[in-house]
Amino acid sequence: MALLLGLSACGYNTIQSADEGVKAAWGEVQNQYQRRMDLIPNLVNTVKGAADFEKSTLEAVIQARANATSVKMDASVINDPEALKKIQDTQSALSSTLSRLMVVVERYPDLKASAAFRDLQAQLEGTENRIAVARKRYVDSVAEYNKLVRQFPTNLTARWLLHAELRPSFEATTGADKPPEVKF
Repeated sequence: MALLLGLSACGYNTIQSADEGVKAAWGEVQNQYQRRMDLIPNLVNTVKGAADFEKSTLEAVIQARANATSVKMDASVINDPEALKKIQDTQSALSSTLSRLMVVVERYPDLKASAAFRDLQAQLEGTENRIAVARKRYVDSVAEYNKLVRQFPTNLTARWLLHAELRPSFEATTGADKPPEVKF
């Protein structure tokens, strides 16, 4: 009976649940990144058809998307801080080029007035918000998992039975503490 009580307090199932929560939260981050990747070609084609604007900006968006899609984003990255950082960097670069695209678009009133562009822009803005929410949920689930791995008595189960390690989380991009400068 004492063994059963001891096992019920060891946290094995709690750690397993938290681990699955981390994996599910990472799956949602991947889902939202994929949604953005799917929207970008539509946005670019709409912009291309509606205005003759700075070619370098369009090329930068296309290149940033290509770089972001070339990075492996499977579940194995949640255990690899370097792979997670690489994903963060490519997604950050993509966000930056999309911001530049939006600034360029502001210069072209006809493009801004295009209903198709407005709809796609709203979708892209919504996607960026969804990414932020998904990343927040991932950070929260990693924090919960890491607490279980570190707190007594579940840390004993985590270390000796599961060989569980702390999981890396998202970190702010360098310069994220300063607002972007927009010049016309």
